[in-house]
Amino acid sequence: MSENTQVVTQNTGAVVQKPKTFDMALMEKLDSVNDALPKDFNKQRFVQNTLALIHDNPKLMEYKQSEIMSGLMKGATLGLDFFNKEAYLVPYGSQLNYQTDYRGSKKLAKKYSIRPIKDIYAKLVREGDEFEEVIENGEQGINFKPKAFNDGKIIGAFAVCLFADGGLIYDTMSIADLENTRKSSKASNSPAWKNFTGEMYKKTVLHRLCKHIELDFENPTQQSNFIAGMEIETDVSEIAHREIAENENSQPFEVVADVEAKEEPSFVTEG
Repeated sequence: MSENTQVVTQNTGAVVQKPKTFDMALMEKLDSVNDALPKDFNKQRFVQNTLALIHDNPKLMEYKQSEIMSGLMKGATLGLDFFNKEAYLVPYGSQLNYQTDYRGSKKLAKKYSIRPIKDIYAKLVREGDEFEEVIENGEQGINFKPKAFNDGKIIGAFAVCLFADGGLIYDTMSIADLENTRKSSKASNSPAWKNFTGEMYKKTVLHRLCKHIELDFENPTQQSNFIAGMEIETDVSEIAHREIAENENSQPFEVVADVEAKEEPSFVTEG
């Protein structure tokens, strides 16, 4: 894993090979992709948080440094923080894949959306809740009135993006849609899906909605890495199992098939 760097000794002036530390290698890599990094990117903070991530996940260092760096650079160019679970390096067999978490997707949507975003969220719909898609005065929207303290059977989920100008878009998925997505995933039997099914449902519909928000990135590298992070479908069980115990919202996000999002509804009411 380690690389070497040349160092001149003070006493003799001889050039010797000194092992290059990971943080040095990471900073050099960041410097090499400087033009693709966000304008407000903090390299030192990224390096510090990455070292903390590796300290908590030492098995990552069992992979080739080139794979680690490749994944880290994808997140770095998007301005995402691996330590704060906005993105992941996900083991899949002998490979290490990059994946954007739903929190990272929300962050990117808010930052780069052509239309300023006020909020993005997802909710479950359970038996006993009132939910309907409606058209009033030619405007499409959602009426949602959840039953208090309802732990009934989940029958669907929806996600909403509220724009600062008062507009919004939303997407809905029935339980059949959600389960079809789950069954088509390589990670369908992962601890995340088994133990926190509702959270995975919300992340699925929210991630799908984010694909339909028009974004204006700073450079083409960000655009391609955003697409790559949204489309990878991996078995996240190893990381998910470890992080579920910390926070049920920390599971890597499932990637779903493209469908057309609902266009420009103008209101959501929630009782």
